Amino acid sequence: MNLSPVLAELTQYPFARLDDWKDEARARGLDVIDFGTGDPRERTPAFIREALIASIEEVSSYPRATGLPGLRDAIAGWLDRRFGVTVDPATELVPTLGSKEAIFSFPQAVLGDRRAVAIPEPAYPVYERGVLFAGGNVVTVPLREEHGWLPDLEAFDAWDEIAMFWTCYPSNPTGATAPLSFYEELAGRAREHDFLLCSDEAYSELWFDEPPVSALQVADRSNVVCFNTLSKRSSMTGYRSGFVCAPAEVIAALRHFRPTVGTAPQEFVQRASIAAWSDDEHVTEVREVYRRKRDIMLPALEAGGLRLAGSRATFYLWLDVGGPSEPFARRLLDHGIVCAPGSFFGPAGEGYVRFALVPTEAECARAAGVLRRIL
Repeated sequence: MNLSPVLAELTQYPFARLDDWKDEARARGLDVIDFGTGDPRERTPAFIREALIASIEEVSSYPRATGLPGLRDAIAGWLDRRFGVTVDPATELVPTLGSKEAIFSFPQAVLGDRRAVAIPEPAYPVYERGVLFAGGNVVTVPLREEHGWLPDLEAFDAWDEIAMFWTCYPSNPTGATAPLSFYEELAGRAREHDFLLCSDEAYSELWFDEPPVSALQVADRSNVVCFNTLSKRSSMTGYRSGFVCAPAEVIAALRHFRPTVGTAPQEFVQRASIAAWSDDEHVTEVREVYRRKRDIMLPALEAGGLRLAGSRATFYLWLDVGGPSEPFARRLLDHGIVCAPGSFFGPAGEGYVRFALVPTEAECARAAGVLRRIL
């Protein structure tokens, strides 16, 4: 049977491997506390769930790829409140089925004569996989702790070859943030060399000190594309609701492309999303939950000799373990604690592990006790 050569050449998706590890641990009778996958276990706020229920109608229709005007207006309103950025909801926004599918499929809509795409590493695996399935070529941009987990733009020399340059700040997996000056420099290079600065900002609303900036805040965003989602800020991973904000020409291309793949959010989800984007108070409460979990977990990890190596934002703890990451993670798993080896995010992640602060506070307290005993 002839299958996609890209699929045949890919290694197993890292978090599918982590699922296998967890299944093996449970089969051995271990009580697993899962810090491995970034899937929040917090309740979706009641007002969002109520908005969803109220929006379910007797007759279900296909949602349009352009999204409901009310949702685009709500997103534009949030961008204005949060970042002071004014966008045209009619021409610069398109709702998406979360951000993962939008990130994966985006190269299919925008790759032209240039087939190369710059991908940070360590990073979320979907950037690379989306490029490969679109027939593109990956140019890896290493991120190093000594550079604050920011790419060294002066060392990069493929500006005239790339069609896209992916960034993710606040960063998954490192939790690092980027200053506006970084985005200004990269946006300037994007205009000069005619590529798209693609900014994944899924964690923009989870921080521990200063609110992160957005790539949309640059003075000239004519080559800037921003992806965001309700998954983390509103504990809505299962709703699959996000957006792309981009110049009108890019949004027009997406509106031409997306009906083909049928990935518009259901309208009842869109109406619940209007409620979520229109309210900021619940996000403050979500941030405080993750702050409390961090305060429970971090002292236990540091007491065990691990060093925090980023984590200014997001709900991730990125920790230097002083050696190979996979054996370390397997050792913790033997005691029921699941974390993600840094090597799962690329070679530059080796020597680190990522803890996603998604278990309950009670589970975090229990895990902290285990860690103090075994580290």
